[in-house]
Amino acid sequence: MSKKIETDNTCNTSRRNLMKGTGLAVAAMSMIPAATATQAFAQTSEWDKVFPKSDKVDHQKVPFNNRYGITLIADLYLPKNRSGQPLAALAVGGPFGAVKEQSSGLYAQTMAERGFAALAFDPSFTGESGGKPRNVASPDINTEDFSAAVDYLGLQPYIDRQRIGVIGICGWGGMALNAVAVDKRVKAVVATTMYDMTRVMSKGYNDSVTPEQRGEALEQLSHQRWADAEKNMPAYQPPYNELKGGEPQFLVDYHDYYMTPRGYHPRAVNSGNAWTQTTPLSFMNMPILTYIAEISPRPLLLIHGENAHSRYFSETAFAAAAEPKELMIIPNASHTDLYDRMDKIPFDRIADFFGQHLA
Repeated sequence: MSKKIETDNTCNTSRRNLMKGTGLAVAAMSMIPAATATQAFAQTSEWDKVFPKSDKVDHQKVPFNNRYGITLIADLYLPKNRSGQPLAALAVGGPFGAVKEQSSGLYAQTMAERGFAALAFDPSFTGESGGKPRNVASPDINTEDFSAAVDYLGLQPYIDRQRIGVIGICGWGGMALNAVAVDKRVKAVVATTMYDMTRVMSKGYNDSVTPEQRGEALEQLSHQRWADAEKNMPAYQPPYNELKGGEPQFLVDYHDYYMTPRGYHPRAVNSGNAWTQTTPLSFMNMPILTYIAEISPRPLLLIHGENAHSRYFSETAFAAAAEPKELMIIPNASHTDLYDRMDKIPFDRIADFFGQHLA
């Protein structure tokens, strides 16, 4: 049976129009002159997360390969008080443009404190994971990254491969739903503060991009391929989350997370680095939530902030999903509040959800 949990307060009716008139969202950002590419970073064994290390959890860095031969680097979190019985496990990814030292690691460590094995990974081409060029995204390969994490978890002797779930945050929430729809090994999925990156890149925020604007963006991106081919290297978008003044509140919120001590990490695309200019191409004609109903009969929990500019992504996904499903709206929460605000993220509900469905 589906459930939608929401505050009694009337949501600001203007939230869906927040980006009207501000341009072509992510895809159009590639029209701005390129910035310097982020360099690949050497793997480090030191604790370099943006959140404190828990004394209730064991942590180790692990590698594994995806189906395309790219080596992913992940942080594995295990409860210290485990009994020796195989554990239920969670693959955790996101947000889009983040690294495992940020939100996904916080979620993974917190779930390990609650008795789960949890694996937070850097997606292909980003962070400490492999793949060249750096800082490029793919709706196909990044969906595959989730399944590769499930591969890894299911091969560990201390994990029950019949009890594996997935958590996707922000843009990787959409990737998680796409992965779980096709990967029947996953028994339950949570997507929090979810973005459908294929929708926003192809249609802009609130689907505001006109066919003419879409055509112009694709024209520019198509010709950028020749420029990249001539130089044998990609051009990059401008640095992300550097404010110039007058930005909408949600961009200020992104800056407050990614560019301040709260969440800054030098390997994160969103911490003043950049995606390749042509990253939007594969997203613009590949809608990743087409088969979301095929997650059923496995349970789906969507969590979003009441005041998040992105809330409509979860509402649309909830409407398209089949039973069993639940949409949980967090009162007075913005999009980025669900990245790291421990008083906003409903970890009790998430733990109960997986405790029930990975039993």
